[in-house]
Amino acid sequence: MIRCIVVDDEPLARSLIESHISEVLFLQYLGSFKNAILAAGFLSKNEVDLIFLDIHMPKLTGIDFLKTLANPPKVIFTTAYREYAIEGFELQVLDYLLKPITFDRFFKAVNKLNIPNEITTTSNKSADTYPNHIFISINKKQIKVILKDIYYIESLRDYLKIHIKDKTHVVKEKISDFIETLPNDQFLRLHRSYIVNIAHVTAFTQQDVEIDTIEIPIGGKYKEHVLSILKR
Repeated sequence: MIRCIVVDDEPLARSLIESHISEVLFLQYLGSFKNAILAAGFLSKNEVDLIFLDIHMPKLTGIDFLKTLANPPKVIFTTAYREYAIEGFELQVLDYLLKPITFDRFFKAVNKLNIPNEITTTSNKSADTYPNHIFISINKKQIKVILKDIYYIESLRDYLKIHIKDKTHVVKEKISDFIETLPNDQFLRLHRSYIVNIAHVTAFTQQDVEIDTIEIPIGGKYKEHVLSILKR
């Protein structure tokens, strides 16, 4: 068994990784920590084989935390910021996962631990599957939303408008948290205020994408990544 912990300041991110860990029988979940300071205390008293470590955290970043460890466990970096990838690999981490982390990408990363095949193949969840729906909270009800039916998601400060073909749901959620619940091979954040379902994009330019008659802007810091995905 590979003993692992999760270090991330975002509750939804921790919850998603914990869920993925529970699906892999050779991973033993020991605990989660909202910052590197708490994780350091745990490491000083317990044997840990693997850390799922967020990079962008307050007080002490994941990169700075890793540099303080004399004999660190294996590390898989998790972050929403692609620009940290190069520095992460310079620290010889096992892998680098870009949020939101799908199970198939997670499973590929942990398989780099060179676990015997007879163990890795006992995962409860197929590596090429992902739930086809999510539940959103509206008026104290949990409403089921089929992922393929979502056209795009629009942020209005602490609220989101989830646009479906014939209706719009409004939920109290931050876009940075919500995107972590979505598979990144289906949904693409292209602006600080917008996420689109790639399957519904009908046209795009250097400045925006079109979903039917709706034009959605591409933010400057997302442009290179967005265009590389859409041109595939």
